[in-house]
Amino acid sequence: MTRLGRFLMHVPRFGRLVLEREVFAARCERLQRELDGSLERERTLRQELETSAEEARAHYERLQRELDGSLERESALRQELETSAEEARGHCERLQRELDGNLEREGTLRRELETSAEEARGHCERLQRELDGNLERESTLRRELETATEEARALTAVARGDSSHQRMRDDWDRRALSAPRYFIASGEQAGTEESFFQSGESNIREHIQSDLENICQGRDPGSMRIVEIGCGAGRLTRALAAIFGEVHAIDVSPEMIRLAGEKVGALPNVRLYVNNGADLSALPSSSFHFAFSFLVFQHIPDQSIVESYVREVHRVLVPGALFKFQVNGGDVSGRGPAGTWFGVSFGEPQLRALALRCGFEARYLEGGETQYLWAWFFKP
Repeated sequence: MTRLGRFLMHVPRFGRLVLEREVFAARCERLQRELDGSLERERTLRQELETSAEEARAHYERLQRELDGSLERESALRQELETSAEEARGHCERLQRELDGNLEREGTLRRELETSAEEARGHCERLQRELDGNLERESTLRRELETATEEARALTAVARGDSSHQRMRDDWDRRALSAPRYFIASGEQAGTEESFFQSGESNIREHIQSDLENICQGRDPGSMRIVEIGCGAGRLTRALAAIFGEVHAIDVSPEMIRLAGEKVGALPNVRLYVNNGADLSALPSSSFHFAFSFLVFQHIPDQSIVESYVREVHRVLVPGALFKFQVNGGDVSGRGPAGTWFGVSFGEPQLRALALRCGFEARYLEGGETQYLWAWFFKP
């Protein structure tokens, strides 16, 4: 405070003025300081604003440059894209033209292939017809050769005084050693072992399984004991063993029985026998529920041998049982003497008379005057 102020303080009226002036001066100083601080802050903020504005301008310029670069790149990419799209369109058009050409060529090739296939089919059909004709001629020649051979062999055997039983055994042994499937089956059935046994299964379906009512007469097939006459190499035996409880298979040829033993001998319900070509002496009487023979009696050279078999079957069957068999019922008058390949033939009246002589009822006969004459002989 100045000397004047200290003086005036002693005067009450002026003392108050002095105090007020001091307060006002202090306030003015404070306000001045605040103003100076505000101005300082304003300068600082202005500087910061200028700095920020400068940075913003720089950032904007940088962004503008980046945007310009991006736009430039976008323009370049657009141009590249348009160029690529144009090239792709051209490539697609070229591929479409190539595809159209390929489809056209494929259509041409398909037509050529179909034409070639049709020609090949025609060629194959023509060759098949020629082959069938050749096979038919071969079969005819084989039959004629076999007929001539059998006739010559039969004449030779008769001249030597050989018995029919011995001729049957010798001839079927020879056939078993040379071509057993050919002499047992025929055509494609004899081609392979599989087709050979499949043909047997087919025969059993046709002649046994379709006739179980007559054969079984209420019995369970699995409980039945049956007889097969002329089993050969077991072509039918295997299929019969799959149906019946026991199969007792007989053949005149030891060689055929040997082959059957190799094929079906291991089956637990099969028994194989070599007989003398005329009877069933190896089998007990009244012990069997069914007897069957197929493609056997047509090779027997003497009707008396067939009759001997029928009498023997009557002996071994139980009462009421069936003997179903096939004989040749066709005309064999143009052939030479009966042999062991082209054997004897029967007419229906002869079979009915045979049934009466042997104690059977000839209930059905079917296929008269053909190679496959079937007989159903029931034992009363």
